[in-house]
Amino acid sequence: MTSPLLVKGQAQGRCIVEVTPERAGWKHVGFEAMRLARGEEAVVQTHDRELCTVVLAGRVDIEVGSERFESLGTRDSVFDERSPAAVYVPRDRRVRLVARSNAEVALCFAPADDKARAVRLIDPASMKRSVRGQGSNTRYVCDILPHDDPTAAHLLVVEVRTPAGHSSSYPPHKHDSEDDAEPPAETQLEETYYHRLNPPQGFAFQRVYTDDRSLDEAMAVEDHDVVMVPRGYHPVVAPHGYDLYYLNVMAGPHRHWVFRNDPAHEWMLTKPRT
Repeated sequence: MTSPLLVKGQAQGRCIVEVTPERAGWKHVGFEAMRLARGEEAVVQTHDRELCTVVLAGRVDIEVGSERFESLGTRDSVFDERSPAAVYVPRDRRVRLVARSNAEVALCFAPADDKARAVRLIDPASMKRSVRGQGSNTRYVCDILPHDDPTAAHLLVVEVRTPAGHSSSYPPHKHDSEDDAEPPAETQLEETYYHRLNPPQGFAFQRVYTDDRSLDEAMAVEDHDVVMVPRGYHPVVAPHGYDLYYLNVMAGPHRHWVFRNDPAHEWMLTKPRT
């Protein structure tokens, strides 16, 4: 039986996978991954949402009103060790995408605010790249639209590459409650994981669970699948032989990413390596 948190990707057609707030049963995050053949066009309206368009692979022209960004894209695969190209688009805009080559594009949505915000090309060279963890918990992170970037109202976008045999989003952490502390001890953020596997016939595992286990779902995820994380801890494991990539989209009432680790597993952050 398929988990209600798992959205299966489609092997053919323009829409690879789509998550709307209505489908997810939450208020903030929307996500769509699409494939475009060379010369193919797509039009997106932001309406009352903000949008971060991420060129995952291939080359794409992006037009927003009178602004045109040509041949955006830095890689042929999400597993290439390069940051992606991305464009932030505020509310009430029409976005036209034209594929210069076969391409894969992610559309990351969240509710907009009333502030006058500008269209912005997010230069791959400006994206912070970092290494998290150690040993078999090492993974490689690229911050596309982080919480300390004031461009967006609610959106947070990050991608992570996890080598085969490694864990990720680990120790398990969560961000599903808010307090009045300053700074807060934890923030409330919905989240999607868009998974890619290399080679593509592989699979990975993700678990989403709460302290009281009122939510406890373990899933085998395949290439192009999305896992929805409405609340709870959400670790990931990539089996031997298959590298894992995922694109995270987060949004919530406030645009801060502050998480809490599962206390049962936090010990590993302080234990010396042997």
